[in-house]
Amino acid sequence: MTNAAKTVQGTESAFPQGEYDERIQRARAAMAARGLDALVVTGPENIFYLCGQQTPGYYTFQCMILPLDTEPVFLLRQLELHNFQRNAFMANAVVYADNAQPAEVLVDQLARLNLVGKHVAIEKRGWFLPIGFYERLVERLGTVTDGFGIVEGLRCVKSALELVMIEQAGRLTNLGMTAGIAAIRPGASENAVVAAMLAASIGGGSEYLGMEPLVSSGPRSGVPHATWRRRTLEQGDPVFLEMASCYNRYHAALLRTAWIGRAPQEARDMMSVCEEALEAALGRMTPGTPFEAVHNAAQAVIERHGMTDRYKKRTGYSLGISFAPDWGEWMVGSLFTDEHAVLQPGMVFHLPTALREYGVYTVGASETAIVTENGPRTLSTIPRGIIEV
Repeated sequence: MTNAAKTVQGTESAFPQGEYDERIQRARAAMAARGLDALVVTGPENIFYLCGQQTPGYYTFQCMILPLDTEPVFLLRQLELHNFQRNAFMANAVVYADNAQPAEVLVDQLARLNLVGKHVAIEKRGWFLPIGFYERLVERLGTVTDGFGIVEGLRCVKSALELVMIEQAGRLTNLGMTAGIAAIRPGASENAVVAAMLAASIGGGSEYLGMEPLVSSGPRSGVPHATWRRRTLEQGDPVFLEMASCYNRYHAALLRTAWIGRAPQEARDMMSVCEEALEAALGRMTPGTPFEAVHNAAQAVIERHGMTDRYKKRTGYSLGISFAPDWGEWMVGSLFTDEHAVLQPGMVFHLPTALREYGVYTVGASETAIVTENGPRTLSTIPRGIIEV
């Protein structure tokens, strides 16, 4: 097989070229509205959205230079070239060696594109733009505008093809959660539960995740964001389970609560409040509703039951494209106080509603919900109440 045959452009792309062309067209319209001549896209999620490039090697600098009027250029490490060619339809790629200074390579490329001194924006608020790198750009270019929000705004409403990916991820999450619950028994370990979840999800088709499952048992389950640590499950233990699956970088997440034996009445009462709050939030997920109204609906239920101290967080966040360290689209949208954007059909959110007796147990449930013209469509097939095993 020839080298050319191994690297046919776009052979592993998640979408057809027309999908990316349409996204770039919308990005340019948003750039023009801000008076920009070019946007330097650095976030792996935004890069994937605009051109399809995906790699676990985003710890090295990569970017897409998107001029307003000319063809985009992709800048990346030499090792990543063949992966880029298989994932993206873009023809213009500039590579740098491992001993190069990527900031200098970027500035040189901007000069070749006649963009030095023009109104260039770069995404400052992503995960992977080091301060030193940004300072080096400013030294060479002068003031650099913040490009945050241009691509994130486009990602908030999913296309029909994107929703197919999220639905597939939801199917895999259901497989994983079902397997994890089935693995819960006295004498099993937290690790065994997670192994069952991942085996079912990955075996069903999931790719690597934006974040690991959150599984904890006994008193550890009362610690937010605790995850598995070899603890042996015992009779009477609560078990907290939250996970996502990934299909073509699109994620769907789910939270459920299990108990080995009969859950105490206090926990059952708290779970009833969680279910009521989640249902209240879902009931507000109609087009035109402000994000904060969804959160306020859940918060009102919790306050009415006198449990405000147990619930000090947002009610939900956007789901879609993710790379580690998160499975959510934290920069795209949150269902929380003072979030005034409004819901539109095609938006997708994860709504984890949980209450804690801190250091003792957590109870809760969640849904990944797609906003439709007629309200939310949830992806889970697993009952929301405490699952007693």
